[in-house]
Formats: sequence, C-alpha cells, structure tokens
Amino acid sequence: MLDYPQLQALVAVHRRGSFDLAAAELALTPSAVSQRIKALEDRVGALLIRRAQPCTATETGLRLIQHFDQVMLLEAALPLPDPAPTTVRIAVNADSLATWVIAALAAVPELLFDIVIDDQDVSHDWLRRGEVAGAITAHPGPLQGCDTIPLGRLRYLATASPDYVARWLPDGVSRDAMSRAPALTFSDKDRLQEDWMRQNVGTGIAFPTHRLASSQAFVDGALAGLGWGMNPLPLVASHMQAGALVELVPGTPLDVPLHWQFARRTAPALAGLTRALQAAAVGTLLAPEKKKPPPKRGP
Repeated sequence: MLDYPQLQALVAVHRRGSFDLAAAELALTPSAVSQRIKALEDRVGALLIRRAQPCTATETGLRLIQHFDQVMLLEAALPLPDPAPTTVRIAVNADSLATWVIAALAAVPELLFDIVIDDQDVSHDWLRRGEVAGAITAHPGPLQGCDTIPLGRLRYLATASPDYVARWLPDGVSRDAMSRAPALTFSDKDRLQEDWMRQNVGTGIAFPTHRLASSQAFVDGALAGLGWGMNPLPLVASHMQAGALVELVPGTPLDVPLHWQFARRTAPALAGLTRALQAAAVGTLLAPEKKKPPPKRGP
C-alpha cells in the first residue's frame, strides 16, 4: 500500500523543482518533505527524484506521479459529501489559452487547474509522459491508453502593420524581401512562420526574427511594426477591421487543427471539462475538416 502523503510530496518536488518550494506548498519543512521522499524511495526500492537544479522525477517517479494524479481524479468522480476541489494538470498551447480555453475552464468550477503551456506540436508529449491528464494538441493521436476528440481549427493570418509592410515589403512578398524582413517567433518550437512561408513563398528561407513568448506580445509587436507574425484570427480580427494590421498576402490563412486528448482511465472525472472545451471551441474555432472518403475501387 502506497503512502499518499509521500506521493503528494513527490509530486510537489517534481513540479515545483525544489524541496523548499514543495515544502512551502505543502506547509511542511524541507526536512519533512525530504523524509517523505526518502521513505517512498525505500518503499519502492528505486530513486524517484534527481536532486539537482531543478529537481526532476526519474522514470519510476513519473509513473508514481501519474498514478497519484489518476487516483485523485477518480476520487473526484465519487459522490462524496463536500468534496474538496481537485487539481487537474493539462497542457495547452498559448494561443488557445489566449483565445478560447479560459471560458471552458471557468465553466468547470469544481476543478482547479494547473496549466502547462507548450506548443501545440509538442503538447501531447506531456500526456505521453504521464505528466498531465489531458492536452490540447495538433496531433490527432490518440496515444496509447488515451482518447481524442477533434475540437476544430484555429485560423492564423500572416499579419503586420501597414507601416511595416511599406518599409520592408514595398514591392510585395518575395524570397529576397522575406529573407530581410524581421519576423516574430514564439519560441524555438514555433514553426508557424516557416509553414506559412513554405506554402506561400518557398522553402529554405532563412529570416531574421524576434522571439516573444507571449500571444499578446505577438499582436502588440505586429501593431508596433516590430515584425510580422502568424497571429490567431480571434486576437487580430478587430485590428484588421480597423486597418491597424493587414495580411502580408491576402487570402492565405494557415489553419491548425486542434484536438483534446485525455487519459481514458480518468475520462469520467474529466467529462465536465471535455464538454466545456467542446462548447467553447464551437464558439471560436472553425469546424474540423471532414475526412475525405477513400476512393472507390472498380469500374
């Protein structure tokens, strides 16, 4: 039988990155947290925490953390009197969080949320490692032991201010112009600008870029003429109507399909969140693309 206060200490150390921060979260002393981790390691017979800066769980530790999270969610689904709020950890891309996910979270008041922000192309890795209960991801999956629900398509537009276009792209978009015009990039994982140029300009174009790890800073940077970037339509629609932002090439959107993937074992406990995400997505995202039927065989 595992000791759940010890598991709780393991989760806190891994997610806060240190024994001191874990102790503050649990209202314990760092020594008490260390004793709990040591006792759990003795019980399991394996190292569970790599004691470094930051502290991180080993593979065995991650499996125990996943077990603890799942048990907490399963208990949350039980009809208990006066249940305490349960914390759910999910991975979400920044643009979804900035445009439509908050409304979904607010519709599930019985849950507390621990949000991991990561690119939609890699957010499913958090679910694969067992570090989150669900993820909004561009990958349809599903991963082993998980279910997936298509949410819709988040539309992006290559946008910049009129002054920026006049300065950097006076003769329009071309390979030469785009190799000199400063862009905006969210992080090293952000491939949206490259994807748009591959579709509309060509491949193999190296371009200068600012790095701004904020959805709102992307919009503000474009408005200020700092660079061009792929901005989600819900964030820039009003600026485009006002003429403060324009498309680099009109009529060239880039649609990113989004899916909600979650652990099948805890699906009942996540049912309310799943319904809320689907409802919020309908109000903001474009409908998922319909799968084309396979070609008919024979005459």
